[in-house]
Amino acid sequence: MSPDDKVTPLRPKRPCPECGKPSARETYPFCSTRCKDIDLNRWLKGAYVISARDDEDEADNDPPK
Repeated sequence: MSPDDKVTPLRPKRPCPECGKPSARETYPFCSTRCKDIDLNRWLKGAYVISARDDEDEADNDPPK
């Protein structure tokens, strides 16, 4: 019996967002350091973008009345 079998998990295991394998406790929510680094690289390159709605941008440009 491994030490991980004795510990009640805090979170349910989910598939790794990069490759789909079960996530590991040490690198949660990823399965490995490799998948974690791949995701970090995508963030640093700007591959992930949070888009804004156009109407919010237009409201910010209007002068106060």
